[in-house]
Amino acid sequence: MKKQLLIGVITAALFLISTLLFPIAAASDQQDINSGKEDFLSKYYLNEQGIIKPKIAEIIINYRAEIVIQAIAAKDFAEVGEYVHPKKGLRFTPYTYVREEKDVVMTKEEVHGFFEDDNKYLWGRYDGSGKQIRLTPAEYYQEFIYTADFIKVEEIGYNEVLSSGNMLENQFEVYDNPIIVEYYFSGFKPKFEGMDWQSLRLVFEKYQGEWKLTGIIHNQWTI
Repeated sequence: MKKQLLIGVITAALFLISTLLFPIAAASDQQDINSGKEDFLSKYYLNEQGIIKPKIAEIIINYRAEIVIQAIAAKDFAEVGEYVHPKKGLRFTPYTYVREEKDVVMTKEEVHGFFEDDNKYLWGRYDGSGKQIRLTPAEYYQEFIYTADFIKVEEIGYNEVLSSGNMLENQFEVYDNPIIVEYYFSGFKPKFEGMDWQSLRLVFEKYQGEWKLTGIIHNQWTI
C-alpha cells in the first residue's frame, strides 16, 4: 500500500511540474526554451515511437520556426542560413519522400548565397513525367519551396503529419530525433476537391544545445 501511495505521489508531482512548465516555456524566449526546461520535456514526453509529442514540440520550436518561415517568405536566405545546421547543412526534398543520398544538400554558406547562385542543380524528378528537376535555386524556390503563402497557412503541425499522399513518409527515420513543423493548406479551388493541397515542412535537429534547420520538405498531391 505504501509503495502504491509513493508511486501515486510521484506521478502527481510529475504531472504538476509539467503543467507548470508549459506556460513558463511558452512565455520564454528562444534562449530559455533551449535550457534545461526543454531537456526535461524532451526526456519525459516522447511518444511510443520515441518522437517528441506535438504539444511539446510546439513549445520547443515555435519561436525559431516562426523566424525561419518568415525569412523564407521574404526570400531572406542570408537569415535562413543563420539557422542551418553547421555540420549537416540543409537538405531540399521536392516531394515528401526524403532521398538521403540524392537530395540536394547545401552548406550554411551556400544557403546564404541561395538567390545569387545561377547554377542549375538536379533536385530530383518530376512526379508523373519522371523528367529531371534541373533548376537554379531561385527557380526551385518558386516550384518547390514557397509555392503558397505559408505564413498565412490554415493549419500548422508539430511532429505530426497533416498532409498525406501516395508516397512513403520517411522523414522521422532519416532525421535524428527531429522536430518537423508542417505548414499545410488543404486545398485552394473547390473544383479540385482537395487534390490541390500543399504543404511545406521545416526539419530541425538538435546540435550543441540548439535546434538547427536541416531539411526543407515540399509536399503536394502526386500521381
